[in-house]
Amino acid sequence: MDPRFNVAEKRSMNGEEEEEEDDENNMEAWERAYADERSWESLQEDESGLLRAIDSNTLHHAQYRRRLRALSTVSTATRIQKGLIRYLYVVIDFSRAASETDFKPSRMAVAAKHVEAFIREFFDQNPLSHIALVTIRDGVAQCLTDLGGSPDSHIKALMGKLECSGDSSLQNALDLVHGYLDQIPSYGHREVLILYSALSTCDPGDIMETIQKCKNSKIRCSVVGLSAEIYICKHLCQETGGTYTVAMDEAHMKELLLEHAPPPPAIAEFAVSNLIKMGFPQRAAEGVVSICSCHKEAKVGGGYTCPRCKARVCELPTECQICGLTLVSSPHLARSYHHLFPITPFNDVPPTLPNSHKLPRVCFGCQQPLIQSGNKPGLRVACPNCNQHFCLDCDIYIHESLHNCPGCESQRNSKPP
Repeated sequence: MDPRFNVAEKRSMNGEEEEEEDDENNMEAWERAYADERSWESLQEDESGLLRAIDSNTLHHAQYRRRLRALSTVSTATRIQKGLIRYLYVVIDFSRAASETDFKPSRMAVAAKHVEAFIREFFDQNPLSHIALVTIRDGVAQCLTDLGGSPDSHIKALMGKLECSGDSSLQNALDLVHGYLDQIPSYGHREVLILYSALSTCDPGDIMETIQKCKNSKIRCSVVGLSAEIYICKHLCQETGGTYTVAMDEAHMKELLLEHAPPPPAIAEFAVSNLIKMGFPQRAAEGVVSICSCHKEAKVGGGYTCPRCKARVCELPTECQICGLTLVSSPHLARSYHHLFPITPFNDVPPTLPNSHKLPRVCFGCQQPLIQSGNKPGLRVACPNCNQHFCLDCDIYIHESLHNCPGCESQRNSKPP
């Protein structure tokens, strides 16, 4: 073979390799992360110097326990009263900046996906609260949904309006939600959560006056930024007692959003006791035709009957459209109760204890073995009150869903009357 062809082939191959290297060098950090998926970051070195895959469950549990300890430290340091009846407006920036692709496939799509998860988590932890959605588009703030307790209706309305254009106006959004939240009764806790994508705000007037109005109305404003830190957003949160955070990636954004699901500490002026009239409606009989007061149309069967005015409503919790009575069910009150008396965080049990062979071999909750291969004790936690041992999955389930320690409850039930 002619050596000139080999040289030409080598040069062409070297040229292609240089082009690929240039393409990789010109790629942004987030582009490289999606291009090669950074598979080496899923490996770590063990005690013997060998590479092994990172246990994602252990990392998730470690992050969860750090957040749990932080919340527990704040709660135990001072006796904090929390607002159980929250009125939250979620403001989503759908301006031109939301079409940026630093979050795949776009900021708008990622924000909508995580807002959906946030809405479901919010109502799971705050069954007596209400949410409304507001969008910012073309410099105008529009109320997408009114305050309500139905997660499905909010999510359906949000997914049907996924389009972005124009500039963003923070002042118009604050003026809109201030007009609604200023009418909320004193026992309700007024909050605004803003997902802001733009790096500027195009306002018709003095936004500082609007921020002062929100502060005077005791409206707690929090912002999750999707681009970079902005002074006006930071100033808004500082003045109203909210929190300002900036999402570094999609996972971080989800974590920041879910931090707003538990009820925050109550503002000092609202930390007073109030008696609220509530009704516990009965389930309507099947097959009975009645006019729904919330949808203004006839429906067959199902629904609930207001104990005061006998009007029909579709779902709970809600406010009767006829007499204004707050309608709830007993499980809603029970699910709100655990925020006032949270479970103490469990203690980590080091596997290198002197009497590790005497530790329980199974989880008290799920009865799964706590012993690893080689008869070595695995990762576990222990309740500081009943000293029962639990696996990591049960630890998360007890603190986030069950809100009762099975070991403590079993000891309480076994005591003689």
